[in-house]
This record gives sequence, C-alpha cells and structure tokens, in this order.
Amino acid sequence: MLAKIKKQAGAVGISNFIAIWNAYLQTVQSKQGITTDNVTEFDGQAFELLTGDYKCDEYGITVLDKYGFEIIVCNHPIMPIQRLTNIDTGEEKMQIAYKRGKNWRTLIVDKAVLASSTKILDLASYGLAVNSENSKHIVKYLTEVEHLNYESLPEQNSVGRLGWIADHGFSPYVDSLVFDGDLSFKHAFESVKESGDYNKWLEAVKKVRKSSMIARIMLASSFASVLVEPCDALPFFVHLWGGTEAGKTVALMLAASVWASPRMGDYIVTFNSTTVARELYAGFMNNLPLCLDELQIQNGEKRDFDRDIYRLTEGVGRVRGAKAGGLQRTVTWKNCILTNGEMPITSSSSGGGAVNRIIEIDCKEEQLFEDPKEFVTLVTKNYGFAGKEFVSILQEPGSLEYARTIQRVYHRELSCGDTTEKQAISASIILTADRLINEWIFKDEQIISACDLAQYLTSKNEVSQNDRCHEWVYSFIAMNMSRFEPNAGEAWGCIDENYIYFIKSVFDQKMQENGYNATAYLSWAKRNGYIEYSENETRATKRKRIKGSPQPVWCVWFKVTKEELPEDKEKLQFVYQGKRICI
Repeated sequence: MLAKIKKQAGAVGISNFIAIWNAYLQTVQSKQGITTDNVTEFDGQAFELLTGDYKCDEYGITVLDKYGFEIIVCNHPIMPIQRLTNIDTGEEKMQIAYKRGKNWRTLIVDKAVLASSTKILDLASYGLAVNSENSKHIVKYLTEVEHLNYESLPEQNSVGRLGWIADHGFSPYVDSLVFDGDLSFKHAFESVKESGDYNKWLEAVKKVRKSSMIARIMLASSFASVLVEPCDALPFFVHLWGGTEAGKTVALMLAASVWASPRMGDYIVTFNSTTVARELYAGFMNNLPLCLDELQIQNGEKRDFDRDIYRLTEGVGRVRGAKAGGLQRTVTWKNCILTNGEMPITSSSSGGGAVNRIIEIDCKEEQLFEDPKEFVTLVTKNYGFAGKEFVSILQEPGSLEYARTIQRVYHRELSCGDTTEKQAISASIILTADRLINEWIFKDEQIISACDLAQYLTSKNEVSQNDRCHEWVYSFIAMNMSRFEPNAGEAWGCIDENYIYFIKSVFDQKMQENGYNATAYLSWAKRNGYIEYSENETRATKRKRIKGSPQPVWCVWFKVTKEELPEDKEKLQFVYQGKRICI
C-alpha cells in the first residue's frame, strides 16, 4: 500500500512522501507517549506489574506496532519477579516466572542473557516459547517491564556456592540469600538440608565412632572442612584405600550425611569426571567437603592425577580468558577433599608436594561397619542436622577463636614429630574438629589423639621425592644387573667395587619412563654426596669407557658403600660377582 501511495504522490509532484510519512508517525507516537495503565493479568501471578504498551493476559503477551498491527511477543505468560545481586561477584541476575499449561515455573537467568536476542534462545530448552522470530520482542518486553517496575520489583542478595559468606553467615543456612549459581549445581545445593530424625543419626554414628578409628577420622575430616578457612590453611586430601569389602564408600556416605543427602549423585560425585569439572565442583563446595568416590575409575594416567592433586590443594582455579576479552572470574575454595579407592592416590613417583598434601589411610582388612547395608539405609533417610548445628555453634561469639587455639596446640604437638609442616597442619585441623564435635555434638569422649592420627601421616623422608627416587634407582639397578655385566647384549653401563656407572642417556630415559625428573634428582644427589662428578664441570656426570667403547661416554657415577648397615635399618643390597654390595 505504501508503494502504491508513493507512486500516486510522485504523480502529483510529492517526491519525498516516505520521509513525510515517517515524520508523521513519529509525531503521532510522541503525542501518544507510553501507556502506563496496562498491567499483567495472568492467572496465579505472584503480583501485578505495569506493562506499558504491552497487553499481558492468560493468552500471552502482545503489543501494537507503529502501524497499529498486533505483534505476538510470547504465546504464554512470562514476567520478571525478582532482581538478584551476587554478593561474591556483584553480578545481577533476574528471576523470571513463566507459565506453560497450568503450572508456573521460575528460572534465575543472567541479565546478559535476557539482554541478548541470541543468548535468550538458550532458554527454549527450559520450556520458554522463544525462537529466532520473537526473541527480540521478548528481550524488549522484559527490559521495558523491569524499567517500569524497577522500584517495586523485590531485590535480594544471592550466592552461587556453599560455605562461609563474609558478613552473612554460612551458605546454605542463611535465609536472606538465594541460590543463583549454575543450574548444574542446583541439585547438589538443594541436597544440603536436614531430613529425617536427628536422634536416629546420632545414635547410629555414636556406635560407629566406638567401633572404628578409621570411620571416626573420616567423620572428623568432614567437620574439619569448615575449619580450613578460619584456620588459614590450604585444602588437603583424606584418602581411604583398601579391599572392596572394607566399607570405604559407606564411610564416604557417613561423611556426606553430616551436611547433605549421602545418596550417590546428590552430594557425592565420582572420579569419572574431567579436571575442569572437579575444579568447578570444588569451587561450588567452597568450604564444605568435596567427596569423590572410586579413584580407580578416574580418567587419564596416574601422573595426570598428580597434577590434579596440586590444583585442588592450591584452592585456586585455573586462570582462563573470557570470550569478550580479559579474564574469567577465578574460583577459589578452602576445604577438605575426601576420597576413596582400591589403591593409594599417590605412587612412588609422585612429587613430594602431592604426597605432602594427602593423608592416606590403608583400611587393610578392617571392616569399618558391622552392618553396612543397614547403616546406609539409615543415613540416606536421616542426614544434614549435625553440620548445621556445628556451624551454628562456630558462629557464636568466641567459638572460632576457641577452635583456632585448639588447632595451634595440636599443631605444636605434631610438629615435634617426624612429619612435615603441611601434614601437621592438616592433621591438627582434623583433631580440632574431632575434639569440638565430641564437646558440642556427640559428648561420648571418643576423642582421636595425636598418636592415633600420627600413624597415618607421612614422614619427611617419605615426602621427599628425591629420597624415594634414590631408593628406586638402586632397586632398579639391582633388578637389571645383567645390563651392567661385561657380556651384556644391550649395556646400560658397568659396575666395579667402588661405582655403578650408568650411561647418562639411558638413565634419563628410564627416569622419565618411571615418572622421575633426572635433573632434579642428580642435583640433589650431588649435594648429598651420592654420586661422583667432575669438579671442574657443572654437570653431574663423568666420562667412562663402557664395554670397550671407542671413546668414553658420559655416565652417572653412583657410589657404592661396602659397610654393613645396622640390623634395625632396611638394607638395599645386591650381589655382584660373588660379592654382596649394600647401599
């Protein structure tokens, strides 16, 4: 019609008809202004909102365009009902309510999503009737309605994680905070609650505390998780390992039942996940224990998981770039990481830092529970009370300082032994938690002593990767003596009464294959006098002619001691040419 009128206007000498028409429309719209008496008229709506030019009723949302034609914005009710401000990040989100059929649903969405006609398309997977045709209209509608009702829309602080919240308390036990985190964590967040009968849980757990030291340590470690941040410590692992009938998974469920539903998939997750997923889940848990079940199903090689140990116990997520430029927000956490499996979480080739951050407990043949099935049935129906009570008491005046004082006393006691500083700190927090839950919750005088826990702590020599590597080197040589004999087919070196000569290139290869760093070890061996090296050389090797080679090759010269070791010391020894050689 406009094309026909333009043609007719040109015939009577009006060449700028379209410009005049557009100017006329703007004049009419400016006179009309915004109609503010329209309101939402949805059945079952939470409250009434001003909608301006939009007509909102049970049949959906419509608006007139500049020509007076009706545009269907959305064919079902939808409205903003709450503004949320995250207290950690300062980011704003919006809670929207929408109705499909007879039921209202709610969804918390980033403001960046609601402001983008492309990003809002992702909400179609949650049942909203949004598509590429109406997405721009829905974005404009929600923006306009928020603007018209900005003062009247409820505003509330929100949080996307669990744990200590400065000036607020402990999430999720703060009524004034709403969860606005990733929807994939919503189920886990909602699992942290009270359910069932507290007295039944107490009675069952008291019996376990009397019968099993290992279960008692696992329980105390769960409570200890919320003390890591107040005691200004780093995250640490407590790992149970042993046979399939020991009850390791049940012990993990016991620890989880302190705070949440211990059913698999509610609060506890498995090792069958990626590094990024474990990092994000740790950031979500924040101060509550991160429970990981079944080490043996974790993806990747054991050496890869050693790197995960370092990442998780640093308490800081990986720095990542943002799509829009700059950096994403880095997640942090300070908690205890509870794990189990049929094997240790570390190996002889694990770095000293990884070993130092883990308290490993061998269940051996011990049965941790008299009737595991009955206990699982009970804790899956009764859970979540003790954790809430524990943090409630911790928030009373003087309680946290009391806990810190106990922790410092235990730390001094453990530091006098042979364990490392990091192990002493981790153990002292567990012992502190155990003493506090005895005093505040169980009152059964089943208290773990420093000596009880010390048997599971790693000594300074065991933590040192170079010490462990040194033992491995001589054991490896003893197992491969044929490679050092004069008639060896593939010679790795040679040996005499004073030295073991290991060809450097072969030595480096074998070290790498077994997860050790040759450069770091040789530097340590030089400092401790275990190898012979050229004084005028910076390297840790000397030249040696091997098996009639045309010229000397670089070798590592390991010293051989001929003295007998005391009987109470473990001997590393082997026989060469009829002589016993002790290391």
